[in-house]
Amino acid sequence: MNIASEKWLVAIIVCLLAACTADEPQIDRVAYDAELMEWRAARLERLKGPDGYLNLAGLFWLEQGSSRFGSAADNDIVFPAYAAPYVGVLETSAEGVTLFAEPGVDLRYEGVPVKSIMISDDTTANPVTITHRSFAWTVIKRDDRFGLRLRDFEHPAINAFPPIEYFPIDPAWRVEGTLKRFDEPRIVNVGTVIEGLAYRPESPGTVAFEVAGEIHELEAYASEDSLFFVFGDATSGRETYPAGRFLYADLPGEDGRTIMDFNRAYNPPCAFNAFATCPVASPRNRLKVRIEAGEKFDPAVHTIPGSEH
Repeated sequence: MNIASEKWLVAIIVCLLAACTADEPQIDRVAYDAELMEWRAARLERLKGPDGYLNLAGLFWLEQGSSRFGSAADNDIVFPAYAAPYVGVLETSAEGVTLFAEPGVDLRYEGVPVKSIMISDDTTANPVTITHRSFAWTVIKRDDRFGLRLRDFEHPAINAFPPIEYFPIDPAWRVEGTLKRFDEPRIVNVGTVIEGLAYRPESPGTVAFEVAGEIHELEAYASEDSLFFVFGDATSGRETYPAGRFLYADLPGEDGRTIMDFNRAYNPPCAFNAFATCPVASPRNRLKVRIEAGEKFDPAVHTIPGSEH
């Protein structure tokens, strides 16, 4: 596409965005603010919940073969002190991870005691969670690597977690976007906070939107019935998390239009816990404009459990 065509395409997008804004009904500010406050409360509840990220107590990448685990220091994988000294053995192969319990140690799957079990990983239809005392663990699979993700439902970080700071709610950051589809969806390679580990989502295209009179674009990732964005902006590393923030938007209709509500931009799990495997904003998705909406991040307030190890 030549420069003239590019300018012509951008002009059309600007017109479409302007038309969308003109046609959009006025927002009920009271209802809008209440909805966002409810979303924030639910967000905090999820973070502190059983499947949230505040209770993560370890992430151990597994090598092929046997790995003994428990709280004793001579284990291959060392759990926190209040686990049994020797919990069991993990046998890892290309097919998956099998657990063999230490005799006399109470391990359970869905409340039923187990002596041995194949721990189906989180990419399968029925991932397995094993519990022991206040702990639970699953197997995750990333880039053909298996890892043991450990949770502690009595983790002190849950009750110690301070409030999340936000930019003021502003409906102006609820902007119209237009999906510019690729000729065919692409598998894109996105970096993560784990060196050498990649995130490879499918991207249907980029979404163009207007901020302060200028058109910007973010590469979108397919996520079930939504578009998912990992983006950075000029606040990243200052008021917001350096690796970027997450945002979801509804799938667009045939006209390609969707709403990007940056008031719902939020920090990735790795902002609050060192045992997450978050994607980071790619160079393509780092905006030069300040997005003064959504969650902020202060490393002095939100110390990251596990980052000291």
